[in-house]
Amino acid sequence: MPNNSNSLRPVIIPPLPSFVTFICKKLTDAGYETYLVGGAVRDACLDHPVTDWDVATSATSTAIERLFQDKKVFALKKETMTLVDSGCHYHVTPFRSEGGKLEGDLGLRDFTINAMAFDLNRNKIFDPFGGRTDLANKVIRAVGDPKKRFQEDPLRLLRAVRISTELGFKTEPDTLKAINSLGSLLTSVAPERVRQELEKIMISPRPSVGFNLMIRTGLLKYVLPELLEGYRKRQNGYHKHTIFKHIMMTVDAVRPDLVLRLTALFHDIAKPRARRKVDGRWRFHGHEAASAEMAKAVMERLRFSRKITGEVLNLVRHHMVGYNPQWSDAAVRRLIRKVGPDQIKELLTFRQSDLLAHGLDTDHLTLLDELGERVKDQMQKSLPIKKEDLAIDGFGVMETLGLLPGPEIGQILKELDKKVLDHPELNSKEELTGLLRQMKAP
Repeated sequence: MPNNSNSLRPVIIPPLPSFVTFICKKLTDAGYETYLVGGAVRDACLDHPVTDWDVATSATSTAIERLFQDKKVFALKKETMTLVDSGCHYHVTPFRSEGGKLEGDLGLRDFTINAMAFDLNRNKIFDPFGGRTDLANKVIRAVGDPKKRFQEDPLRLLRAVRISTELGFKTEPDTLKAINSLGSLLTSVAPERVRQELEKIMISPRPSVGFNLMIRTGLLKYVLPELLEGYRKRQNGYHKHTIFKHIMMTVDAVRPDLVLRLTALFHDIAKPRARRKVDGRWRFHGHEAASAEMAKAVMERLRFSRKITGEVLNLVRHHMVGYNPQWSDAAVRRLIRKVGPDQIKELLTFRQSDLLAHGLDTDHLTLLDELGERVKDQMQKSLPIKKEDLAIDGFGVMETLGLLPGPEIGQILKELDKKVLDHPELNSKEELTGLLRQMKAP
């Protein structure tokens, strides 16, 4: 691609974090070439906030480690040295090309829009592959031979999808053709790296763009083959409102929070497996539990954290809220208990997006709003919502009833908990002790 960057407006690099300035000055003062590269330059060209600060230098990794020996430094991948300051990570990478030259290093990068460098000392941008022109044209193009670039690091296949989704760019035909033919290379990529790209897709403005692109390029079967089950059902006409389409609509509708977006992604994933024909119509009995099990398998495979996995599975498992106005206050409290006080608001937020994606009438949304108000009311009253809120513990049960530790204590606490959930006014030590004494009486 010819470099037409001279006709483009000047790039204004935003103020650097003080630690980035420190890194660049230290390297320059030691006599090494030093440039800002990659996403920082791309985002500056787009007038986007810069969040990732990467530095490329003629220094070797050994020299980098020596220069910053008083700082926390570790090798992240290949020869990239990661410096840590105030909990933030800054990547410093030696030129990767033979001979240690800047243009050779840029020639080994993934896409032209990431193959630019900025010289802070001369306030000059280096763009040998036309990255700025591709930015202006909203195009993602591999640097040089696309197949070679993807074979060097197959994660770039998914990264192309992610960047396209984030920026709303189109993929250049030769680059797209290479993605279509090399999808199987993703099987060699560490699951953690795949997950990181997937997470970025999930919190982009419209994740459905990325998933539809993964279908068109054949990548989805190597990233989340479980989703294709819902997509295939459309081809067979099993369900008028396709499962895959509904999932995508829900993912786009819910706010860009990773847990909520992942809940949307997985909430109906098992529907193709859970479908049953009842009275001539397809039903999806028990799909919540089945979807949670599938989500668990996927999230473990992609090495999601236990915390995020637990939160997502909890919401998926309970997402079918069958509320009606006849519910007692105790029934509302039982729902809060079942889902957990920390996630009940997230559940209602997700359920609203789910209903909107289904295109259900306003009556359903009105009922959900009513439930939300009742949940809020119960939460504000400081009622015994959690089991830990019970005014008596196992030691109190043993002391009152003269029992030794054992399973019976747990059963008694469970019975007391049920009573308190229905009748919060009983939750005092005096009242519960009285109930225990009644149980003890012959």
